[in-house]
Amino acid sequence: MRHVKRLGLSAVTGLTAALFCAPLASAATPPVGAADPLPLHDKEEVFSLTAMPTQLNFVDVDPPGNSQGDELIVTGDIVPNATVGRFDEVCTVTRTGPNDTSDLQCQITLSLPDGQITVQGVFSISGSGPGDITLAITGGTGRYQTAHGFIHAVNTSDTETQITVHLIR
Repeated sequence: MRHVKRLGLSAVTGLTAALFCAPLASAATPPVGAADPLPLHDKEEVFSLTAMPTQLNFVDVDPPGNSQGDELIVTGDIVPNATVGRFDEVCTVTRTGPNDTSDLQCQITLSLPDGQITVQGVFSISGSGPGDITLAITGGTGRYQTAHGFIHAVNTSDTETQITVHLIR
């Protein structure tokens, strides 16, 4: 399950992260060369953030090793230049395959000064890691109560994930 542990560092969730403060959104830009999978909407904010895990735990259920029901629990900081929020994520292995491949279902909550944003989705990982991840923004509270859209996460190192947020309100 070595690659699932790396997931926590790269999917921060995925995944996940979206600090949707207006000053950040206006100052942030998508990564150079990033392609938008969908056209921009009139009320879409697109910006980039970095997610950095601070705690990670892996729960290996029976049978031992990579198996359905294993869980990865991650928490960490969301930063542009300083910590501006945190994320909490739980990913469950829903399917295993040959060559140590797995599908994971992740639920992520982004806690921000003006409310929370929830993110969810399924993605596949292999022995080399998860690759690029795209997950749905499923809702929010406070300033983000009408939030939807998606995030796109790319592992940039063992301790950071670059997240491009496509927030629609």
